[in-house]
Amino acid sequence: MIVEALAAGRSVDDLLRDFPYLEGQDIREALAYAANLAQGREFPLAS
Repeated sequence: MIVEALAAGRSVDDLLRDFPYLEGQDIREALAYAANLAQGREFPLAS
């Protein structure tokens, strides 16, 4: 959802304002995860 919202033109500030339970680090981690998937890499998610 985060990557899709950013791709649609929403800003990080928009997301942080609309979803107060998110932090900047959450958005960076979502982008890193998407980048790894796009490069064909997978990595385990924290449990």
